[in-house]
Amino acid sequence: MSISSVAKLGRSSVDKCAHLGRALQFLVHLLSIKPRPLANFKYLMEEMFAVGVQSLIIMVVSGLFVGMVIALVGYTILAKFGGAQQLGQLVALSVLRELGPVMTALLFAGRAGSALTAEIGLMKTTEQLAAMEMMAVDPYSRVFSPRFWAGVYSMPLLMLIFSSVAIFGGYLVGVRWLGVDAGSFWSNMQVAVSFRYDVCQSIIKSVVFGFVVTWIAVFQGVDSKPTAAGMARATTMTVVSSSLAVLALDFILTTMMIGGW
Repeated sequence: MSISSVAKLGRSSVDKCAHLGRALQFLVHLLSIKPRPLANFKYLMEEMFAVGVQSLIIMVVSGLFVGMVIALVGYTILAKFGGAQQLGQLVALSVLRELGPVMTALLFAGRAGSALTAEIGLMKTTEQLAAMEMMAVDPYSRVFSPRFWAGVYSMPLLMLIFSSVAIFGGYLVGVRWLGVDAGSFWSNMQVAVSFRYDVCQSIIKSVVFGFVVTWIAVFQGVDSKPTAAGMARATTMTVVSSSLAVLALDFILTTMMIGGW
């Protein structure tokens, strides 16, 4: 039994290394495609609508409630120390530095990432990708590349919308409900928030998250087994792998940014 367990562990390790190698090879091939802005612009806009515009509702609703919760909890804590007027600063920095990019990426992975994996997996199952190759149509430039770059471009825009709505939700709870002075709420926020160190770093995080999440989603669809069970597993792996990657990258990027990078 011990030898069987070691053999099983070895096969699993080899499979994981092979899977990672295929993912890196796919990424290199994807990035090596010569850009064709005019030819692929239509496909890019269609995919940005699918992964970006159709994700707006969940981003707006989630952002509103996240901002309201931060304001409610933050006010409860700050009021004990007489610092309720700093609520705007707390909401803005919490959203821009951490919750905005991370929550947007997690929601994007659950909504758009899983949809990308299922769509490409279905195209593989029904042999549409093989048919494209037979007709001398490159699936990388026609299918994979527009979806990949649409996710990368959409993530920062969705993050900015999520963060703006979250700050507005904090304003509704803090100023309209709990009675914090509106002037103090906005003025303290403007003093505390730096465009270079807060907004720009938040955009950098969202670009990195969008790159990784979309890469995982598209590759899982390409690498999925052409069965119903294979598609289900690939979709699940997209959400799980993307979520873990986002959290790990957030720690790494935050450490680098705090260290003065």
